[in-house]
Amino acid sequence: MRPYLEFLSALAQNNHKEWMDANKKWYLETREGFLEDVGILLKELSEIEPELSAYKPKDCVFRQNRDIRFSNNKDPYKTNFGAYFSPKGKKSPGPGYYLQVQPGNSFLAGGIWMPEADTLKKIRKEIDYSGKELEQIENDPEFKKLFKGIEGEKLKTSPREYEADHPYIEYLRLKSFTVSHPISDKAVESGAFLTFAFDGFKRMKPFNDFLSRAIEDVEDGSGIL
Repeated sequence: MRPYLEFLSALAQNNHKEWMDANKKWYLETREGFLEDVGILLKELSEIEPELSAYKPKDCVFRQNRDIRFSNNKDPYKTNFGAYFSPKGKKSPGPGYYLQVQPGNSFLAGGIWMPEADTLKKIRKEIDYSGKELEQIENDPEFKKLFKGIEGEKLKTSPREYEADHPYIEYLRLKSFTVSHPISDKAVESGAFLTFAFDGFKRMKPFNDFLSRAIEDVEDGSGIL
């Protein structure tokens, strides 16, 4: 049984430094368990994304401290555990695979969230050239079993470079390119979420491959989550 949800629930109710200091041992033990599970997932993912074999679990797991400098929410700690697996690293503009564990809000996701202008331009150019391929990826039966579709905030109108009647205008209007699927608390607690996440990541790989090809010459920017 994984103890993540019990700890995170307690943290959500006591989100302050005094409580964290008093429960540091519990936190470190729980985080270490998550790092071990991320290590298992990282090894499996390396089979389909060989570049990930160069990373360690700590390279993929996010810090627990929140950046509160520009936020109205001054809670010092995140109330989830998150890990991001990107072949080019967490700071790459390219696509990746994301796992979040949180009571009532665990999920897996992938793609690129809010890419910078140059990256977005390259993705749209690839859609202009190869939109049929992206459509086939989204409509693949195995893909559709898990993901409801390619998601992301959209422009209210078409991008300036493309006509409103472009056959793939709905993709071109996207400002993010992501897919996601929820994970139940039961799956987290039993550890079944690892198998579920890897299966989901395998199904989204063609989607990530499409995005990678589109921006293969982009060297810096922002990734998914």
